Amino acid sequence: MRDILLRNITSEAKKRRILTSSETTDKGGVRSIVRRHFVYMAKPVQDKHANKPDPYLYVLKKHDNAQKIEEFFCRIKGSMYAAHEGKLFLVYFMHSLKITLMPSAQNSLKS
Repeated sequence: MRDILLRNITSEAKKRRILTSSETTDKGGVRSIVRRHFVYMAKPVQDKHANKPDPYLYVLKKHDNAQKIEEFFCRIKGSMYAAHEGKLFLVYFMHSLKITLMPSAQNSLKS
């Protein structure tokens, strides 16, 4: 079984786009849930010397033997310059990835 959910939220007024996806898969007695979250925001700037925030990386891995659950989480934040129709923009982005592995519901009923 495989379930996929996609969402695209765009705000022209805030110059922001949010893309999310969630995928659930049951295979070989293991349920995997993969969630991706992407956020982009564009701000107009006058020159390339605007204050850019420092890049950021966060990684977390959890393993629970009692519940038989394994989780992985990663978040990346950064920024880049982009030119469009003669205008310069500073594009901020944040990408998140969360992966959860657990016994599938069918296996847990047999235990």
